Order: sequence, then C-alpha cells, then structure tokens
Amino acid sequence: METEEMHRRTVDWWRLCLDTVGDDDWTGPTPCADWDVRALVNHVVGEDLWTEPLLQGRTIEEVGDRFDGDLLGDAPVETARSAADDATGAVAELLPQCDTVHLSYGDERPDEYIWQLAADHLIHGWDLAVATGGDTRMDPELVTALGEWFAEREEIYRGAGVVGAQADLTGDAQHDLLARFGRDAGWAPPGS
Repeated sequence: METEEMHRRTVDWWRLCLDTVGDDDWTGPTPCADWDVRALVNHVVGEDLWTEPLLQGRTIEEVGDRFDGDLLGDAPVETARSAADDATGAVAELLPQCDTVHLSYGDERPDEYIWQLAADHLIHGWDLAVATGGDTRMDPELVTALGEWFAEREEIYRGAGVVGAQADLTGDAQHDLLARFGRDAGWAPPGS
C-alpha cells in the first residue's frame, strides 16, 4: 500500500473512533495504562500537529515546546478532527518533496515516519474504540499492511520501550497485530 494512502486511511479510522467518545468518557481508562481517554486523544493530536513542521524539514529544537501540554482545550473532538485534517493535508502535499525528517532519535526517511504515524492512528484508534464502547473491527487491509511493515520493527520498538510485551498470538491478523503492539485484544474497561 502506498504510504500516503495508508496514512489517510488510518486517519479516517481514527476519526471514526473519535465519534465514539461521549462527554463522560474523557476520564475513562484505556488499554494504555498511563493514559485516560483525554490523554490518549491528546497524544494523537500532538502527533498530528507535529506532522507538518517535521515534513517541512524543521527540527525538534526549532518547533520547541509549542505542542506540549493540553492541546485539546474545551472542544477536544473538534480539535482532534482539525489536527487530523491538517496532518492528512500535510502528508499529501509535503511527502512527495520531503527528503529527511528530523525526529527525536535522529534523521529518518519521510515514508518511515509516516508509517509510524499510521501505526499510531490505527492502534490508538483501537485503544479509543475499546475504551469508549465503539466498533473495534479494523480494516483487514490496513491490519495486513501495518503488520507487514511492523514485522521488521517490532523488536526495535520493544527494545526502545515504545511498545509493551507481546501478548499471545492466535493466528487472527487483528488480534496478533494488537498483541505485537503489546495490547490485550480482550481488554475492556473495568465494570463493562
């Protein structure tokens, strides 16, 4: 799958998952033990806001701390949608002309960076959907494409502490992708 298409489709999934967030969900738990729903959405919004300046060739130091802290304000869903739209537009416009992205761990190929963002949108979309009672069925084509991409990177991610311990694999593509990203596909909010 082409990089820009993968990004766009995973962001579309993320937007669908945002639709499941109710007013009372923002402080609820997620499969990411350190994050409630608001912190999870804030994380993805931060990633979306970083997309344009990084694809423009800016460094972490040049961007500074403007995307730190609470980015959601009083209209979290609208803010998340706007950030997602901006990121999708930036990828479509800037990816073809970008040579290098300056990330916190060093310089990276722009297509690799965009696949990292796609992974964030797909996996955190599932986190959000399961935390808020939404539809957790991911597009099988996206699951397969991301699974193939992640296969070569899983141990690097785990070694860097970016993903948790791998859960048991079952042979089901979605279950196994979640397991590789350290998720328990059977996770549910307490009391549900």
